[in-house]
Amino acid sequence: MWKWTKRVVLTLAGLFVAYQLWIFGHVLWWRDHNPSETSFMDEQLDRLQEKNPEAALKHRWVTYDKISPHLKRALVAGEDARFLDHDGFDWEGIQAAWEKNAKKGHIVAGGSTISQQLAKNLFLTSKRSYLRKVEEAAITLMLEAVLDKRRIFEIYLNVIEWGDGVFGAEAAARHYFKTSAAGLGPSQAAKLAAMVPNPRYYDKHRNDRRLLRKAAILQRRLDYAEIP
Repeated sequence: MWKWTKRVVLTLAGLFVAYQLWIFGHVLWWRDHNPSETSFMDEQLDRLQEKNPEAALKHRWVTYDKISPHLKRALVAGEDARFLDHDGFDWEGIQAAWEKNAKKGHIVAGGSTISQQLAKNLFLTSKRSYLRKVEEAAITLMLEAVLDKRRIFEIYLNVIEWGDGVFGAEAAARHYFKTSAAGLGPSQAAKLAAMVPNPRYYDKHRNDRRLLRKAAILQRRLDYAEIP
């Protein structure tokens, strides 16, 4: 019985290590190559194709210099004001989110950094669990160790979900404003950044009061956000 248990434990440990090495290999590759798809993209494509087998995602990669600085600043202002200063985790933000959630009695704030959000989008699913948070933390450490902030942000801008089947800044700019990611103005950028926490909902409710209020706040903060 002990030998059997030992074999199972060693096998599981080996699989865990192999999986981490597989992830780390992808992170290394992405220093110089762009991800063609992510776990979130695959998940949402499967969802869309359940209703329509011909469904396809809206996504087009663009380089960092072809994305409006207004959008970059709006995202930092809205999602991770300390992006350039932390090592992947904003401990002050996590504590503030914890206190806010405790006060409300349910989860209303996440405290995830841009690096953590990218880790989740690249490799994990939208399902929440403690195991997923542990894996998210491990991947975040890999991203911060291997990639510089500009590269992390460039990938993030190109892969995050921005609507029902819409991924990345270029697709979002064309989907909502009929322009390119480079052509986004301050108000447009602020609105896109405000949509990030709940993009599929806001895709269908583009004049939601909360969305417009947050977009106005982010637009006022643009000049104070520091970007790579």
